[in-house]
Amino acid sequence: MPTWMIYGATGYTGQLVAEAAVINGHQPLLAGRSEAKLRSLAQRLGLDYAVVSLEDTEQLNKVVASVDAVYHAAGPFVYTSAPMLRACLAGGTHYLDITGEIPVYQQAFHYDSAAREKGIAILPGMGFDVIPSDCLLKYVADQLPDARHLEVVVAALDATSASGLSAGTAKSELEILAQTGNVIRREGQLMEVPLGWGGRWFQLPSGRQFILPLPWGDVEMGYHTTDIPNITAYIAFPAAAARVLRITSPLLRAAVKSAAVRRFLGKILDASLPGPSSTMRTVRRSWIWAQVQNAEGETRQAWLETIEAYRLTAEASWRVMERVLAGGLRGTLTPAQALGPDFVLMLPETQRHDVLPSAP
Repeated sequence: MPTWMIYGATGYTGQLVAEAAVINGHQPLLAGRSEAKLRSLAQRLGLDYAVVSLEDTEQLNKVVASVDAVYHAAGPFVYTSAPMLRACLAGGTHYLDITGEIPVYQQAFHYDSAAREKGIAILPGMGFDVIPSDCLLKYVADQLPDARHLEVVVAALDATSASGLSAGTAKSELEILAQTGNVIRREGQLMEVPLGWGGRWFQLPSGRQFILPLPWGDVEMGYHTTDIPNITAYIAFPAAAARVLRITSPLLRAAVKSAAVRRFLGKILDASLPGPSSTMRTVRRSWIWAQVQNAEGETRQAWLETIEAYRLTAEASWRVMERVLAGGLRGTLTPAQALGPDFVLMLPETQRHDVLPSAP
């Protein structure tokens, strides 16, 4: 009898999570909307499946109540997380997702008290967004308890190509820009800044790259993890594209607010972004840097070197689920709050460096 469920199991990330679960001795229930896709995946992996729509509240509640935890992998989460969260609360079922969408994090913390009353955990951001960066932020923040400023740099993709991105991730990024815009955190509050603002060159262990402030989930989750009021998250980004963003920022911001434009762009993304190949997932590395600073100018910093982003999500998924099913977690928690700052070091080929390592 399955004890947990993967919803959105036939998507790019959902399939990776299901495969990793089976390899490591788990038998999750596969769930989603397409019977044909679910049947094919279930036969290949030897798993049970359930066809259920998020709009069918009665059936969704029934399926969710039949398991102890849901691993929610169907985005964009700004549309899909609310019905699944409500179903989990109704069924007393733990909720985990892999979103990087700031409004979804905010929604999850809104349900904190309800989750505690039900005795369940709500754990958003349990993938590459944002397990590794959240663990690193906690690690450096613990070294400087009076820190007031936090910067994080994430370099997970080839800065000259989108070939390492899945369509689902790209569509979620569109929703982030539509819902919150490009945000940083200042004195505890989210503040919107123009796209293309604040870019600079930065020395990564893998080479010098241009980085740009973008609404990575740490702007929200890092605040809950560290209580640091000033947070800027940077993503490695092509310098030429950053210049285009600066020029077109007002037009682009207006465009992505249109649901029709996002649907049109979503169809293009579905056709053009299949996600990284198996070879890419094997050979690519991701780098994350974090620095905290207090009012006196003291700083602490560290690097994290990890496996490729989607591979990391799959490798983390079953480990996180085992931690949840072991019991003891209640309410809405960030990855570092739930798992501790050293959890990320349990993942394959992952290292933390207190000083800048030599280029590989």
